[in-house]
Amino acid sequence: MQDGERADALGDLAGFRGEFYRCLPRRADALFELTDAVLCAEGPVSTLVGLSLAGEHRRGHGALYDGLASGRVEIDRLRRSVAGLPLPRDRDGRIVLAVDVSPWLRPDAATCPDRSFCHVYGRGKGSAQMIPGWPYSFVAALETGRTSWTTILDAWRLGPCDDATAVTAAQVREIIERLVAAGQYKPGDADILVVFDAGYDVTRLAFLLADLPVELLGRVRSDRIFRFPPPPRTAGTTGRRPKHGKEFRLADPTTQPGPDAATVTDTDRYGTARASAWNRLHPRLTHRAAWAVLAGPLPLIEGSLIRLTVDRLPGDRDPKPVWLWHSRPDVTASTVDRLWRAFLRRFDLEHTFRFLKQTLGWTRPRVRTLEQGERWTWLIVIAHTQLRLARHLTSDLRRPWEKPVTEPRRLTPARVRRGFRNLRPKTTLPASAPKPSRPGPGRPPGSKNKQRARRHDVGKNTASKHNTATTG
Repeated sequence: MQDGERADALGDLAGFRGEFYRCLPRRADALFELTDAVLCAEGPVSTLVGLSLAGEHRRGHGALYDGLASGRVEIDRLRRSVAGLPLPRDRDGRIVLAVDVSPWLRPDAATCPDRSFCHVYGRGKGSAQMIPGWPYSFVAALETGRTSWTTILDAWRLGPCDDATAVTAAQVREIIERLVAAGQYKPGDADILVVFDAGYDVTRLAFLLADLPVELLGRVRSDRIFRFPPPPRTAGTTGRRPKHGKEFRLADPTTQPGPDAATVTDTDRYGTARASAWNRLHPRLTHRAAWAVLAGPLPLIEGSLIRLTVDRLPGDRDPKPVWLWHSRPDVTASTVDRLWRAFLRRFDLEHTFRFLKQTLGWTRPRVRTLEQGERWTWLIVIAHTQLRLARHLTSDLRRPWEKPVTEPRRLTPARVRRGFRNLRPKTTLPASAPKPSRPGPGRPPGSKNKQRARRHDVGKNTASKHNTATTG
């Protein structure tokens, strides 16, 4: 990196740290130094109180807990600040966003409110579990090529009674509006591509976000059934024109005609990748579930189906076809090639989740209230953002048993964090020195806690006041 580029990158990091401090109206010094302790602690963060022993945290453990309990973080202002930072783009200059949910598991925290049953995958087949916790919906901008870096833009907690599709649509809508306000997207630019994994109702999301300059790409189950448009009306035909055409069963190759576009690409990791696309396909909707409240006729949500097959997968696993649905009804071969590559880049978000949990210690604290969880989550998001801004400024302090990095720009987030302690004195340090104080007296010896914490049930609470009154 040239001296001018390094100075600009250091200025961006210092400016963001100053803006982060201004977003802390209460207990700013304690929360700011707590974030620096996360960035500079030796090794992975294993306990919250252990961060008070880091040299960058000049306050005691009481100030650490007081900052999380009584501090304040202007999250909306932080969202706008993160949206204004430089974003990665693909080769066409397009912004590619990925959306996924990661749980903060709290199975034994009976006094924590709004816990939901979170789906957790096991190592063996059929070993998935539903564990109580706080699910968070993350949205991040993806980069090109093999990398473990993503740009986290937002994190929302999903409540037990929330409609996941509606909440995700509202989250994506707010992010697009912030990107437009920050000048990241301008009229005439390529539409923003939003990638989803299985578990999202991507067709309903396309309906809810139809007025935005976005393209949606999501994985669909292999047992879904879609419909072609109805055939054109012939001369002399009477009666109402059918709304749906022939069926397209993903599990039945006999219902699949020749594709409208196809590509064949040789890859190093997966062998030969073959992608086939069929245009103008839509699901047959019914007045059930989320569509039951929609007045009037149900819409026809047309898109394109893409089938991706590869020769091999890492770990000698048997590759199965992957089906994707794209919100644009007409795609070409070049578009198909761009889409399946963007979907594979979505898995970079899994590396980010692993880094947040295993290294930065996102799910380590045993906080009780939702407000404390929100503050800690955004402190971790801001810590990850600072590492991303410092990725080209730190040196590779590798261990003797680790492989050297051939390119300095290819440092992983963990290696950038290892060198952040040496970079920190060169950036903004707005936190003031702690004042000498004495710890409080605490609870008198022998006294009992008369304010017992309230216990909360897990999942949706279906009991209402009316039912409670009539059943007595």
